Amino acid sequence: MEHIPRLMKLFNLEDHEDQRINSYSTGQRKKIALAAALAAEAPIMLLDEPFSGGLDPSGIAALKRVLNYHRQRRDVTVVMATPVPEVVEELSDRIAILRDGRIVAYDTLAALRRQSGVDGKLEEVYERIASPGSAQKVDRYFEGM
Repeated sequence: MEHIPRLMKLFNLEDHEDQRINSYSTGQRKKIALAAALAAEAPIMLLDEPFSGGLDPSGIAALKRVLNYHRQRRDVTVVMATPVPEVVEELSDRIAILRDGRIVAYDTLAALRRQSGVDGKLEEVYERIASPGSAQKVDRYFEGM
């Protein structure tokens, strides 16, 4: 628990420590929730869309570095749900792709690329595995313009 003051500084909350949480902005509340999750030092962290909810660029950068640190330590498992493929590519060792609440693929990015036949970004891999045909829908949309 001695690292809580460092977490407050990490998320730029040290000047607001004595304020009531209901006076915090949405982004500050998100930072408090993340700091609480990190303070627990649990061997498994479950994070639901940690990069959304008003997190500012400095908070996003800090969280990325902290999660990457935990990922590389190998003694902490971080399970994160996010609709942002760039974040997943940057921070994940293994990726689960969901469709209708079910896992349709689970592996490393390299293996998912092989499975999908796509050498590009995770966004393209996801589209091929979880939402085949969505590119054609976009093309059809533009045909009507």
